[in-house]
Amino acid sequence: MQAAPAPTDLVLLAPAAEGVFRLTLNRPEALNALNRELTAALEQALERVAAMDDVRVLLVCGQGRAFCAGNDIKEMETVTGDAAQALATRHAVLMDRFAKLPQVTLAVIDGHALGGGLMLAVAQDLRIASDRARLGLPEVTLGINPAYGIARFLDIAGGAHGRDLLLSGRTIHASEALRMGLVNRVVAPPTLDTIALKWATEIAVNPREGLAATKQIVGAIRSGKTGTEPEAYGAALRTSSAARERIQAFAARRRQK
Repeated sequence: MQAAPAPTDLVLLAPAAEGVFRLTLNRPEALNALNRELTAALEQALERVAAMDDVRVLLVCGQGRAFCAGNDIKEMETVTGDAAQALATRHAVLMDRFAKLPQVTLAVIDGHALGGGLMLAVAQDLRIASDRARLGLPEVTLGINPAYGIARFLDIAGGAHGRDLLLSGRTIHASEALRMGLVNRVVAPPTLDTIALKWATEIAVNPREGLAATKQIVGAIRSGKTGTEPEAYGAALRTSSAARERIQAFAARRRQK
């Protein structure tokens, strides 16, 4: 698998294992805060990832001491209301693009994931965090609301948990995020990258078609649409000789036991 150069050095794209790529936010001096330049780099990077037919899992990481500290405060200080709305809309579209990738996406959270950074983590299919990770939505403490991603956030941490974080603005420890279902796994910091990659490779052994179809169905159900499981299942058996061959091989192994 060949490395795919990122559009700028603000986002790094590199192969991590067979069928697995790593996307890394690379603004460590700003705790990977989302400004216009990083947003543009992410948009371009996702175009490249979507076209990678041999990639089944994408690890989403942050360089340095934070996963992503949210929207860039320096940019927020000077932005007008209209410009803020336009940028928030752009960020919302970006998060949706992660959800629409055919690859399974896995957020690898070390350090802080706050505001837009937490929404970036929530936009991924799965989340693993180190036990030094801290997560929260501090917008309400500034007299504003999260600019995007609330519906998806409530889908992951629904009910009282989601409302607690939205309305209190508090920052929580990774262990509490695990109890809320906000992250799937919490591990010791020195093992985070190794365990995340192992999890990704376990997923990546599965055929891309099944992963992509399942992800699409889950996304449709999450957005309130009717699931298309029977149609997708039937289409796979009608159009994919590889899928039928795998079923036949599985049946043959069962008969031999």
